[in-house]
Amino acid sequence: MSLTPSSMLPLGTPAPDFSLPNIDGKIVSLADFKKAPALVVVFMCNHCPYVIHIQKELVRFAKEVQAKGLAFVAINSNDAKNYPEDSPKMMAKVAKELGYTFPYLLDETQTVAKSYQAACTPDFFLFDANRKLVYRGQFDESRPGNSKPVTGKDLRNAVEALLSGQMISTAQKPSVGCNIKWRL
Repeated sequence: MSLTPSSMLPLGTPAPDFSLPNIDGKIVSLADFKKAPALVVVFMCNHCPYVIHIQKELVRFAKEVQAKGLAFVAINSNDAKNYPEDSPKMMAKVAKELGYTFPYLLDETQTVAKSYQAACTPDFFLFDANRKLVYRGQFDESRPGNSKPVTGKDLRNAVEALLSGQMISTAQKPSVGCNIKWRL
């Protein structure tokens, strides 16, 4: 399994627009979250061991931030034709099994992943109320096999700083995981 780091989109970048189908078939767009004080976007999939490693804590984290009024959305940009475990049917199955409380969108054309310069799964982006990028990088330092606990510390600290009006450190570590499975 090869390790791919995030490309680290420049801080201050406006959130690229998207309009994608959710697992229930409804179209979800960036504008749907305009009233939220912040937006977390995560590029992920079903089969990546790095995503699987953090899934339970990610679901818990999403519920926490949603309870505070933040918007949270997950996007799967993997080529489902060559990776059937990332198909819409399997996305719906995983979302139900794990109790996703957030939209899980399919970026079939991969144009949204490209506009965010997403490179790996998972790849995290936090945007402020003006939808300017304030954090991009890792969930925390836990990886499959490194025996560090999955806490979401890095992303959680960024969200807490944003909500309390404090500066978010620009010393951000890239997320790492499987590369996005690009269509050929």
